Amino acid sequence: MQADYAVELGRDDPVLQLPWSAPDAGPRHYDLKRHPELVAEIAEVVRVPELGEFLAAINAPTSQLESAKCDAWFSAEMDADEDIFAAERKFGSYVDLVLGGNRRFSFAAHEKLAKRLTELLRGVPEIPAQAEFMVRRACFEHGQDVRQGFYLTFYLFGYGSDEAHARQQWGIALRLVQNAIGQIFHQMSSSI
Repeated sequence: MQADYAVELGRDDPVLQLPWSAPDAGPRHYDLKRHPELVAEIAEVVRVPELGEFLAAINAPTSQLESAKCDAWFSAEMDADEDIFAAERKFGSYVDLVLGGNRRFSFAAHEKLAKRLTELLRGVPEIPAQAEFMVRRACFEHGQDVRQGFYLTFYLFGYGSDEAHARQQWGIALRLVQNAIGQIFHQMSSSI
C-alpha cells in the first residue's frame, strides 16, 4: 500500500469548523462519539456500509479519535501519479479525524499520528491502494467560545479494473488503516 502524509496549514488550505452544517437542512455533523446510533443517519454509510464499520470503530468509547466528516465515491478519472496501480478505476473516501481531549489543540500530536500511520501502512503487504493523511487547522466551537486546533483528513483509494474490484481493494485497505490506528493507540496506552 502506498502511504504518505502532508501538512496543510496555509491561508488557502481547508479549515474544519466543528460542529458544522450545510445550509438549507443539508448534511451536518453527527456526534458519533456521544451518539453512535446516529451512524445510520449518514447517507454515505447507507451507500457504503464498510464506511459505517470504520466510523463505529473510530468513534467507539475506547477510541482516542472521533470523526467529523466523511464521503465515498467511485471514479474512472485517474491522475498520472496513479499509473503505478495499472488500474482503470478507483474507489475513494475521506474521513476527517479529530484527536480527543486537549490533544485536538496539539499540532505535534496530529503530525506524530500522521507520521506513525504512514510508517505502519508502508509496511503492510503490497495492494493496489493509497492512503494520505493531511494535518489541517480546525476551529472548535463550544457555545460562544471558539478555539483553534487541528485535525487529520484521511484519504483512501482502492484501484481495480472495475468498480467492484476497486471497492474491494479499498475495503481491504480501510481495515488495514483501522488496524494501524488500533495498534498505535494500544502501544501508547501500554507505554503509560
